[in-house]
Order: sequence, then C-alpha cells, then structure tokens
Amino acid sequence: MQEKILIVKEERRFLLKKLYHLQAIAETDNQLQIHTPKLPTAGLSPPSATSDTSSSAKKTSTKKRVTSEILETIKMNPKVKKSNTTKTKKIVHPIPLDITGRPVFPIVLGGLTVHSLGEVVSDRPDYHSEDLIFPVGYCSTRVYGSLKNPERKCVYTCKIVDGGTAPSFEIVADSDLDAPLVGNSARECHSMLLRHINRAVGVEVVNTKGRGPEFFGLSHPTIQNLIQSSPGTRKCSLYKWSRFEVSRSGGEPLMEENDPSLNFDALQRSIAFSKSHMVSVIKDEPSEQLLSSSSATLRDLLMS
Repeated sequence: MQEKILIVKEERRFLLKKLYHLQAIAETDNQLQIHTPKLPTAGLSPPSATSDTSSSAKKTSTKKRVTSEILETIKMNPKVKKSNTTKTKKIVHPIPLDITGRPVFPIVLGGLTVHSLGEVVSDRPDYHSEDLIFPVGYCSTRVYGSLKNPERKCVYTCKIVDGGTAPSFEIVADSDLDAPLVGNSARECHSMLLRHINRAVGVEVVNTKGRGPEFFGLSHPTIQNLIQSSPGTRKCSLYKWSRFEVSRSGGEPLMEENDPSLNFDALQRSIAFSKSHMVSVIKDEPSEQLLSSSSATLRDLLMS
C-alpha cells in the first residue's frame, strides 16, 4: 500500500513539473508576440542589423576620441593640478635651554631681545594669520634711534596685549614711557615710529612703510619656531605651519644690519648720508650776493 502511495506522489510531482514548464513556454511566446514589430509596408525595407551596428560603432568611436583627447591634455599639462604648497625650511639659531627643554630667557638675537613668548590665543581668529601668531603677553626689546634725537640710542619695548576681539600692539621708548605708540598691527606701530624719526631729523632717512613683525621679532625664524611649538597653536585654524631647521654652523645670519628701519647703525649711516647730501646741495647753490652781482652785470650789458 505504501509503495503505491509513493508511486502516486512521484507521478504527481512529475506532472506538476511538466505543467510549470509548459506554462513558462506559453508566457515566453506571448511576450515575443507583444514585442515583435509589425511587418514593414511594401516598398520599405525592414530595419537591418547593420544600421544598429553602425550607430553603436559611432558611439564607440566618439567615446574613444573623447578619451584620447583627455589623455592628450593630461600629457601636455601633467602638473596642472599640482599646487605649490611646498615651503622652504627656515634656518633657526640654536638657543640655550633649561633641563626641561624650555628656552632660557631673555633670548638675545643680534639687536633683538625677547623676554617672553606670551600665550597663544586660539579661539579668536584675529590673534593669528596664515604666516604669524600674535601671543598675548609677548614682549621684546630692541635698540634703535631715539624719537627726539635719532642719533642717540634708545631701548624700545614691544608688547602684544589683549584687545578683546583683536590684539593690540605697543612700542614704548624708555625715554618716553608715558607716550606709547599703539596700533592694531605691529606694522602700524612701527610705521608711526619711523614717521617720528623722519620728523626729528627733518628729512626722510627711512621708509615709513614699516616692518612691524621684524621689529617686534615675531617673524624671526627662531622666535617663530618657538611660538609655533607653544600650546594651543594647532587650534589656530588659519595658521599655516612652517618648516624649520637648526643652523649647523651656529651663526646668526645678520639680515637686518643694512636696514635703517630696524638697525641703529644702519639708521646712523642713512642720517649721515642724508646730511652730507644736504650740505653738498647747499654748497652747489649760488649765494644771494653772487646772484645780485650777476643780475647787475646783465642789466649793465643790456643798457649799453
């Protein structure tokens, strides 16, 4: 009895498979009839496979041409997208450090003396730029010509103080502590100082454009490297980090010694040159007596 039941089940399974197969064939035939295009009318040729082949060939050739043009452009301009972001390394002067690796103050760099690096303010964007950081509490001194008598030495103290949303820069002469030169930038303060120098001499001996970051010492590679290594610098979003390398020779390049707006001795040379030039001009000018006698002689000649 069980054998008969098994045989019946097998026959039923076989018949179901056959039925499903026939249904699939019927559905395929219906789809072909629906999608088969109508026969062409008399006088018209049916669409041939050659036209489809030619159109696809045209598309392929167009793609190849565009691809070849792109490749040629890349070959001709291989460095179009390459940006010149590589910066040269700045040479720094080795300075004394304490047992913890921190710099020993004051730091003397030629005519510049730095007494404090201050603290980096990273949460206010005006306290740094792409090239420089302006730490609050930064303090340096520099020997330069006096405001009242530029031929005499004077010690100027440069400071950066908290001015709220933006830093405030100060230059104070030790001979006139009650009259600081205050500005919104180091360059503005330095420009004010140079204008005072020219007025005191009576002739333009320095360019009043100003080199504030250099006068303060903020752009000096050694100081810039120390400020860049200070806490909070990485949070300065606009600042672009510089690369530094310690000088192997240990010598300090004197790049400011010939700049009269930064160096006292260079300022004295500029003043001496200006004064000698003024004297020579005065000597070359004819005196009033010579002019009057020449005029009288010319008058006599005309009347005779």
